[in-house]
Amino acid sequence: MGAHLQNAAYAGGFSNPPVASAQAFRAAMNAMARPGRIEEITGAEPPTGISVAAGSLLLTLCDPETGVYLAPDADSEALRGWLAFHTGAPVVAAEEADFALGGWDALMPLSRFRTGTPEYPDRSATLIVEMPEFGTPNAALSGPGIRDTARMQLPELAAFQNNADLYPLGVDFFFTAGTQAAALPRSTQITAEA
Repeated sequence: MGAHLQNAAYAGGFSNPPVASAQAFRAAMNAMARPGRIEEITGAEPPTGISVAAGSLLLTLCDPETGVYLAPDADSEALRGWLAFHTGAPVVAAEEADFALGGWDALMPLSRFRTGTPEYPDRSATLIVEMPEFGTPNAALSGPGIRDTARMQLPELAAFQNNADLYPLGVDFFFTAGTQAAALPRSTQITAEA
């Protein structure tokens, strides 16, 4: 690893880890508890090409016991070094991942990620999907944590509907853009926005 990449790996963590990690964790859990609601998640300064929200989620949710898959559009030597230094999380194949990071197309096909087992539905992957922005909603969400309906933009609808059909199995999602994140747990039902 060159000196520049090595120094970059050490930089960009939480400036006050206990406080920033607690704030990011609370924001992540609030997002998962209220599907479709956008939360600010900040604190990390990940390598170029990764949003602040995605980097903050990785620092908050990953440790040496959690395997992370980096999709080709997110994977870099700088990110691998940063992730290893700040979390100790190993980079693994998609099939072994606890967390996965990348753009929607780069994360496909979803079928390669773990969906849990009937005995252990929690042994599934959580995908952090990088988005250019949170645009005009194209999906109506209903289910636990949502009063009536919530609305959000999704990269497509069928994949999320199919994932919800697997419940209590399936994968969970965070969507990140800049310093913002929203979540979509597998328990959420999705229909086209009217």
